[in-house]
Amino acid sequence: MTANSDFDLYRISEDHEALREAVRSIAEDKIAPFAAAVDEEARFPQEAHDALVATDFHAPHVGEEYGGVGADALAVSIVIEEVARACVSSSLIPAVNKLGSLPVILAGSEDLKQRYLTPLAAGEGLFSYGLSEREAGSDTAGMRCRATRDGDDWVLNGQKSWITNAGVSEYYTVLAVTDPDGARGRNISAFVVEKGDEGFTFGEKERKLGIKGSPTRELHFENTRIPGDRIVGSEGEGLKIALRTLDHTRVTIGAQAVGVAQGALDHALAYVKERKQFGKAIADFQGIQFMLADMAMELEAARQMVYVAAAKSERGDADLTFFGAAAKCFASDVAMKITTDAVQLLGGAGYTRDFPLERMMRDAKITQIYEGTNQVQRIVMARQLLSGLPSAR
Repeated sequence: MTANSDFDLYRISEDHEALREAVRSIAEDKIAPFAAAVDEEARFPQEAHDALVATDFHAPHVGEEYGGVGADALAVSIVIEEVARACVSSSLIPAVNKLGSLPVILAGSEDLKQRYLTPLAAGEGLFSYGLSEREAGSDTAGMRCRATRDGDDWVLNGQKSWITNAGVSEYYTVLAVTDPDGARGRNISAFVVEKGDEGFTFGEKERKLGIKGSPTRELHFENTRIPGDRIVGSEGEGLKIALRTLDHTRVTIGAQAVGVAQGALDHALAYVKERKQFGKAIADFQGIQFMLADMAMELEAARQMVYVAAAKSERGDADLTFFGAAAKCFASDVAMKITTDAVQLLGGAGYTRDFPLERMMRDAKITQIYEGTNQVQRIVMARQLLSGLPSAR
């Protein structure tokens, strides 16, 4: 951390506030009314998708040179936060579009960027990310998916697990072993796979606790031929690119966690002001007030961590790895606590589907798991500390 960065970690501009207002309006009018049905029916939030595409909020991170709006990392976090406040499943549209396409942005050729970022920005296809496997979750270097060179092409065989928006997305960044005899972690490359590629199929939808509106499926590759110009970066750099990607996109999971926590607190506040017991609103009881104060305090701490990490992501600071992991870990733990407390504040009503709190609590849980479990985030942070980052203030 540089000496004067303490005084300029991030700045919320008038443009950011205007953006928040715009996204909140869309989320309340076009997304929230369908959130319960999306969860109940476990269906893709098409209404949210269409509303986000119509307003260029589906992939705001894509640069103007590819037809996008070129939003900075803080702006992208605000978009995801506000959508998650209404529906976490819907917030995975902008979040996973960034996750899937960021390897191309970070390391892809200019031709690859033009070919895939342009339709992404135009809303012509979503972008997913294929890293995890059944036996290679936290241990990503242990993946078995194989890409074998065949002339100028590559042939993929294997599978990927837990892939968000699989089957809906048109494009997939897929990591595969390209040198089985090479050094572990340095023998992996990244490729762009298209939904229509021969030999590329999908498993059944996973039956999940939450985020039911976002399809999660396996990717299956059986002699799937990929043209050589679809490799992302250089051969053997795939895992390095994947980990760089996660440094940035863990911030978006933190933003998602802040959003669902804010939504839960909003509903809980409205309820305790109206609910009466012993002749007065339960908001008048000190025990309730202490719960609300703790929820709001922890939420604001999480929001500040996410915004600082977003600013570091935008600048590419050397200590982003620590701050991205910390923001994701802290915000998701806070989201789980706040949504659980919000259910508690509503009592029996909070446990029913008449209110959105039980859905928010179920949705919040995944933020502690995907893009690296919070146990793994603590390992990441500890390694950064032991290596001297972030440096002492």
